[in-house]
Formats: sequence, structure tokens, C-alpha cells
Amino acid sequence: MSQTVQQLLQAARQQLAQLVPSSEASIEAQILLMQILDVNRAWLLAHATDVVPDQPVQDYTHLVQRRLLGEPIAYILGYREFFGLKLKVTADTLIPRPDTETLVEAALQKITQPWQILDLGTGTGAIALALARHAPLSHVTAVDASEAALKVAETNRQNLQLENISLLHSHWFSQLADQRFDLIVSNPPYIEAADQHLSQGDLRFEPLSALAAGEDGLADIRQIIAQAPDYLNDGGWLLLEHGYNQGEAVQDLYQLAGFRHIQTLRDLGDNPRVTLAQWP
Repeated sequence: MSQTVQQLLQAARQQLAQLVPSSEASIEAQILLMQILDVNRAWLLAHATDVVPDQPVQDYTHLVQRRLLGEPIAYILGYREFFGLKLKVTADTLIPRPDTETLVEAALQKITQPWQILDLGTGTGAIALALARHAPLSHVTAVDASEAALKVAETNRQNLQLENISLLHSHWFSQLADQRFDLIVSNPPYIEAADQHLSQGDLRFEPLSALAAGEDGLADIRQIIAQAPDYLNDGGWLLLEHGYNQGEAVQDLYQLAGFRHIQTLRDLGDNPRVTLAQWP
């Protein structure tokens, strides 16, 4: 039976409303059909009564079913927008989130001259690539313990044609020898290992190693703060993303390690999300 663009969207919207709020269901239905037909939202609106051929209908139905099983939109599409950049994402990487843009904005405010920058646990390369794009005179070193994630980051680097960035296979600082940096940034794992959210929503599909960090979620943050002074130039900055309820604990860790000018910034939802500090 032939179906029009409008009929397909309506049916998908009703199905997806079982998974997400109706307003999001409408947007997701459009995004998935835009992917299949390789068109924009304006085209969908202008061609609402157009009949869609059978094969695209089947392909669209398949994508909707994947979404109904809970698979994140970003993994279905194979990309995610972050800080104005279109980034490839796979199941080997964490999906870049808007709240992490708070970290990028804070870092860019600190960069007033060509700096050596380090991004720990780069994943898709989202943070590192955003900094490389907007601080073109600086050089960014991006590391990750996952070789699969580094391949994704390298694809993104090539697609964006950014040359002021180097990718390195390293578990945090392990392969950095005696290198020093003016700015270190990281969005490390920070969810408690027993947190029930790890078995819900998008988190079910993302790599656990990029999400959970010990009993209190602070294991990796502790390690980074403790080791960072050996890799920071005098007056250098360390910026870390963390959980909404971890701001005070992260500030305490900075203070114990000897950092100064400690400050916590809030994300788009007004939650404490990024804590930064300067090495004396």
C-alpha cells in the first residue's frame, strides 16, 4: 500500500511516542525520514503529500524499529552535531552531548595565545576537534585508551581537515612521557558503577568504559587530578567535566592536590558540570 510522506511521519510519530515525549517523537520521526530520503526538513514539509517508493518505506520502517528498541538516534544516523561540527559516532564511542559544550566554551576563554592542549579520553574527538577548530594557532594532543575510538576520532579529523591536532593511543597520561601542556581538558567516566541509569535509555548502548568509574564515580577524576601536575606547565589549567552532584567533591580533590583558582561552572540545565583550576 502506497504511503505519503505525511502518513509515514504520522505512523512513526505515534510509535515513537511510546519511547519519548510526543514533541521529541515528532522530531525523531522527521530526522529518520530525512536520513532515508536524503532531504532536509523544509523538503518534508513541502512534499507532505508525495508518495514514497516501497524500498525507502521499508528502510524507514527498519530505522524506526531500531529506535523503538532504544538504540540512540546518533548511532542509527552514524553522526552527531557538536559545537557546530558534524562528527561520526559509533558504538565504540560516547555520544557527544550539549552539556559538554560548557567545557569547550570554558577552555576557549582561557586560550589567549598559542597553547599546547591535551584532551584525555577523546572518544569521537569532539572536545579536541572543537578546540583545534576555534584555536587554530594552538596544538591539541588527543589521547584515548580505545584504539577503536581513536579510529573514529581520526576519521573526524580528516573530514574536518584539521592539522593542528595529534592522536595518541594512551591510557590517560601513560604514553605522554615528559610532555607538558598549558591546558588539559577531559570528559572522563564519572558515573557510579552501580547507578541504575547505566541500564536505561541511551546509556545501555554506549561503552561502559566511557561511562562508569568506580564505586563513587570519581576513580578516573582522582587519577587525572593527582597526575596532571606532572604534565602541566606553571600556570596551566585543568578542566574536568563531572556529574551534577560531584562539584564539591571535585573541588576538594583539586584543593588537596595543590591547585588554585578553583571554580565550578553550570551546564545548560543549570547543573554543576565543569570544574576548572590552575596549577601554581
